[in-house]
Amino acid sequence: MVDTTVSLRQTIDRAEDLQSVVRTMKALAASSIGQYEKAVSALDDYYRTVELGLGVCFREETPAAAGRWRRQKGSGLIGAVVFGSDQGLVGQFNDIIADYAVKKLAAIPNKAQVWAVGERVHARLEDANLSLNELFTVPSSVKAITPLVGKILVESEKLQTQAESAELYLFYNQPKSRTMYEPVSQRLLPLDEVWISEQAKLPWPTRNILPDIMGDSTVTLRALIREYLFVSIFRACADSLASENASRLAAMQRADKNIDELLEELNGTYYRLRQSGIDEELFEVISGFEALFQTHKNDIR
Repeated sequence: MVDTTVSLRQTIDRAEDLQSVVRTMKALAASSIGQYEKAVSALDDYYRTVELGLGVCFREETPAAAGRWRRQKGSGLIGAVVFGSDQGLVGQFNDIIADYAVKKLAAIPNKAQVWAVGERVHARLEDANLSLNELFTVPSSVKAITPLVGKILVESEKLQTQAESAELYLFYNQPKSRTMYEPVSQRLLPLDEVWISEQAKLPWPTRNILPDIMGDSTVTLRALIREYLFVSIFRACADSLASENASRLAAMQRADKNIDELLEELNGTYYRLRQSGIDEELFEVISGFEALFQTHKNDIR
């Protein structure tokens, strides 16, 4: 009886220690989600500025400047960036985005050159027989996103030097709520004609005369498009990292609930066994007292 209650007490202590770790990880995941959401939100004003600049450039009708970014006769060159995770406790995070990317790329006639962000998603894409060119490390913080985006832009430039009409796609998980996400894709290059038309129609935020482009319009437009690419890739990476932590938060919430249920069951069993032991001890004391009393009674007689 004693050994059983002792072992149960040890099991309860271990479960409580594990729950403490789980709750700490829940707090860290929730904090990380907020960090990446703030990073995306902080880009909004800058992205709006880039949009306004692009709108002015597109209104100026500079086909020579925008020619390399617009859709032309297909060159057959396609680049695809797939954002994954290298940390554990994220469920099927990598499987979901890898399967989604494989399915979408299979629908494209030409074979894509894939750049994987994360070793785990790289392995899953490799199993699907995709052409993998680069492997990038998953950023561990907001500050680490910018260097990664710079590397991806360098690879994008290399692709563009091979063919100006090369296509560039992003595949990543996008948050839907604090604990849910969904895989999405985005084609960055060549620029969509409908999108260009929409940018050209953007109203200027003030009543002043529309600004003029200073200097070479080609240089200005290309600089703004590079900034557009930077913001788009940065946002995709931040969304992916937020989704990763959303997946981890959901896993920790399930684990916390399971541990609560286990502790409730263990504590119930422990207290029943403990009470049973106390009852047996009381019964033995009473039995001993009655036997002693009966013996003493007989002696008196």
